Amino acid sequence: MSNEQHFDTRAIHAGQAFDPTTGAIIPPIYQTSTFVQDGIGGFRGGYEYNRAGNPTRTALETQLAALEGGAHARSFASGLAAEDALLRGTLGPGDHVILGNDVYGGTYRLLTSVLGPWGVETTTLELSDLDAVRAGIRPTTRIVWAETPSNPLLKITDIPALAEIAHGAGALLVVDNTFASPALQRPFELGADAVVHSTTKYLGGHSDVLGGAVVLRDDTLLEALSFQQFAVGAVSAPLDAWLTSRGIKTLAVRMQRHSENAQAIAEWAARRPEIETVYYPGLASHPGHEIAAKQMTAFGGMLALGLAGGPAAARAYAESTRLFQLAESLGGVESLIGYPPEMTHASLRGTALAVPENVVRLSVGIEDAGDLIADLEEALGRI
Repeated sequence: MSNEQHFDTRAIHAGQAFDPTTGAIIPPIYQTSTFVQDGIGGFRGGYEYNRAGNPTRTALETQLAALEGGAHARSFASGLAAEDALLRGTLGPGDHVILGNDVYGGTYRLLTSVLGPWGVETTTLELSDLDAVRAGIRPTTRIVWAETPSNPLLKITDIPALAEIAHGAGALLVVDNTFASPALQRPFELGADAVVHSTTKYLGGHSDVLGGAVVLRDDTLLEALSFQQFAVGAVSAPLDAWLTSRGIKTLAVRMQRHSENAQAIAEWAARRPEIETVYYPGLASHPGHEIAAKQMTAFGGMLALGLAGGPAAARAYAESTRLFQLAESLGGVESLIGYPPEMTHASLRGTALAVPENVVRLSVGIEDAGDLIADLEEALGRI
């Protein structure tokens, strides 16, 4: 599928050849654990065993690479499985990673509690402070890892500037593009070397499947990544790959609505005295607004609110909405609310990366914006 076609077209057609046997317009789910061989080592269609490859997973990986403008993609059982395979395939004991100081708690836990005892060293920095990033580079730095927008405080990283620093030090720039999705931001065009996703979120889009992905811009990392995937085995199952691929087909239109709704809610929240801080890059008051406007085509469906009443008010607010349902995860068509200090980012409590305790996180769905604002406003009256 040519990358010269527009994004919306690639999202629907990349990797989605119709079934030549029946003419079915939707590729089938190859729900099989193994594949018949024509003699020892004679693999029909190149497939041997489901852990090594599956046609449904191949279709999704083709789709993911086309959307990000990458050369290759690998689909995993979860976002953390994807991150782990990339990190283990790239790093060894004594290597160093620079990580943003506002990241998903699971990423921080993976680097510090799982890979840390193995000998990987991690430094957390404010990635918008480019001088601090330059000062943080070591001879052993192998990866600079950025989430932009970040989770949960929606910090924005200047991807081209960070790529220049990383490449100047001989390091790779990895960008977690989960919050923006390739519908709104394509890090390879800005200098990234690898892009990671929790496909559970906006790519799947319907809160019904778990998955992750790594997309690569060239062949350099492919062999190591593919070996990790095969050897460790955290691959996406055929049905999960099919559901993710199905969700991607509506990604462009969903992200437009997510962004429109989140912008309306952010503007409403900025006028409310009960809310002291609105973390949303679509607001001109956001410190990363200008960079986000250059890197993104819209500002996404995620925002965070700092309640003026402090931690008690934030906890009560997270438990008081009706349309915004209290749950972990994000990126589905339905709106969710969460309290990061005790939910998605509990692993950061007591560290320098701890989320402010007055913050709630909103994953804004595609419902009517007026209904969502009414729900948020009514909930303020309950706290």
